[in-house]
Amino acid sequence: MPNSIPEFPLATDAEPHATALSVSQVTFLLKEVMESAFPFVWVSGEISNCKQASSGHIYFTLKDEGAQLSAIMWRSAAQRLKFKLKDGLKVLAAGPIQLYETRGQYQLIAEQLEPQGVGALELAFRQLQQKLDAEGLFDPARKRPWPVFPRRIALITSPSSAAVRDMLQVITRRWPRANVVIVPVPVQGAEAAPQIADALRRVHLIPEVDVVICGRGGGSLEDLWAFNEEVVARAIFECQIPVISAVGHEIDLTIADLVADKRALTPSEAAELVVPLEAEVRKLLEQFRHRLTSTLQYRTQHAKFQVERIAQRPCLARPLDRIRELETQIDELDERMKELLQRRFESARHQLGAVAATLNALSPLAVLDRGYSLTKRLDDGSLIRDASQLKVGDKISTLFANASVVSEITEVDSD
Repeated sequence: MPNSIPEFPLATDAEPHATALSVSQVTFLLKEVMESAFPFVWVSGEISNCKQASSGHIYFTLKDEGAQLSAIMWRSAAQRLKFKLKDGLKVLAAGPIQLYETRGQYQLIAEQLEPQGVGALELAFRQLQQKLDAEGLFDPARKRPWPVFPRRIALITSPSSAAVRDMLQVITRRWPRANVVIVPVPVQGAEAAPQIADALRRVHLIPEVDVVICGRGGGSLEDLWAFNEEVVARAIFECQIPVISAVGHEIDLTIADLVADKRALTPSEAAELVVPLEAEVRKLLEQFRHRLTSTLQYRTQHAKFQVERIAQRPCLARPLDRIRELETQIDELDERMKELLQRRFESARHQLGAVAATLNALSPLAVLDRGYSLTKRLDDGSLIRDASQLKVGDKISTLFANASVVSEITEVDSD
């Protein structure tokens, strides 16, 4: 026991009151003994009752089949954790054992934490992957295409890296007229992720940028970790311009690769994806030119043939023939119409004569022509059919075929 631990008299049966220790004294002794005996220890157990205070400190319990141990991780250590603590996670925790005198409770001050069975970074990767996948950040339906001929390409990477040199070489070789702007950021270290995320949020402010390549060359999992940070993943998801992720080598897979609109296996492949090969474009344009020329020639010949066929039609070769033909038809119709009208007139005249003869035969005037006459009273015009209708003094009108005579009755002879 260290010399700093004060000596207290031990209790005896003879003098119990004289040798009794206070609670504080006992707790102080235990604290000195415990903390001296366990200045740093590795403990294996399962996390339970895990909670993070608003201060940033994490409180949890380590347990196994037979016992449990309270533990705390101060905010400074918690900020260095790559993975999330949760109940049921089996870990190795390291740090000193301390005794909290106020409660008389001992606890482990966890300064280091490692998951059991898998590395800390691998666990952090899996946890973040599950979280973002559940939120839909990896949904293929939201992946955006980029233009075949981009106006300007933004490279978010380290300006001094071999990756940026490789991308520039590939881009300028494939498409010499490419317009490239480099957005310099650190690609590893504690400050890398925030700066990469900030560049992704602001890249749309650069005029005419319509595709982004974000990445770096190969390295260890720790070197590439900036592209596994949640802040970078969300910045890629929220970026207003399509993002191609180009991190590490083919075997390297990062969260940024999963969120990006397209994953390139290497930075060089990203450069190949973003611009076309000039020789292929020229070849394609030549094919289009040939097809267009052939199509125009065919259509010209076809149109010429159609014009010639139309020009050979009689209506165009001798346009007056049709007019004259129509004039002849009009003259013929005029003659037929006159003949028809004449026939109808003659027929009507004959019918009228027959009707007139019939009417004339029935007319009383025809009777008068044969020597008969009609007598009427002069005063009322009534027809005299019998002499008994007359008396002396009556005035009558006698109608002959060609004249009428008025007379007065002076005598009526009934015989």
